[in-house]
Amino acid sequence: MTTWVLSLKHAAALRVDLRGIVPAALAELSLDQIERLPVFHGNDTLPLAELCHVESVDGNGATLVLQGDFSRFDRIGWQLTGGRIEVRGNAGDYVGAGMTAGEIRVSGHAGVLAACEMQGGLLDVAGNVGDFAAAALPGSMDGMRGGTLIVQGSAADRFGDRMRRGTALVFGDAGDFLGSRMVAGSIAVGGRIGAHCAWGMRRGSIVCAGAAPSIAPTFVPTGHDISVFWQLLARDLARFGGPFAGLASKRIERIAGDLAVGGKGELLLPL
Repeated sequence: MTTWVLSLKHAAALRVDLRGIVPAALAELSLDQIERLPVFHGNDTLPLAELCHVESVDGNGATLVLQGDFSRFDRIGWQLTGGRIEVRGNAGDYVGAGMTAGEIRVSGHAGVLAACEMQGGLLDVAGNVGDFAAAALPGSMDGMRGGTLIVQGSAADRFGDRMRRGTALVFGDAGDFLGSRMVAGSIAVGGRIGAHCAWGMRRGSIVCAGAAPSIAPTFVPTGHDISVFWQLLARDLARFGGPFAGLASKRIERIAGDLAVGGKGELLLPL
């Protein structure tokens, strides 16, 4: 199998759309054809080779490596169906959006709408993510629908907005409106959580492994014994390490809500 390495030649003057530059598409092309692939640079198109130096090396599996600061390059791994993408630097907006399988690892930060409408696979961001990660695309009703999102840094506002399925973890802090309008799925946060946590939440679980957030009056303690369920969930989260490693040894308080929209969601507060 081949590994394709795109090394950034210079910072892009405008936003660049990298949709379609994925391992499965590159596998059918020669190096010369890859260099001529058109990418949107603002409202115009440029051949990929004008922005990146392209090379291929032998590797284990179909892999695309992006070397440099790709923070102006959007839609990396857009609707990815397999293979592996490594971003050795920062990534732009919409990284991993709509992906159904495969793996994306970002060694830096990611922009807004990371993993939006993700359906499967793994997105691991070593740094921070912007607003609306694991959320819905503008105008859409469903956010993240499957797969695993790991944010080893912090998340900005509206993380998991309209989330419907899957697992999303934030090792650091999370901004305002975490899990807002959440329909299902699991979110775990290791640090502090901003205002209006789980606003409009219908179903799903939010594990507050760090400091307990400010809880709205439309959430109420249940008093139920959920120790068996908690052990299963805590042990599953423990494999990710960090602030989630010792959760299985803690007791848990369950807060149900949002009662304003049905009240079938839950905030899990380790004690």
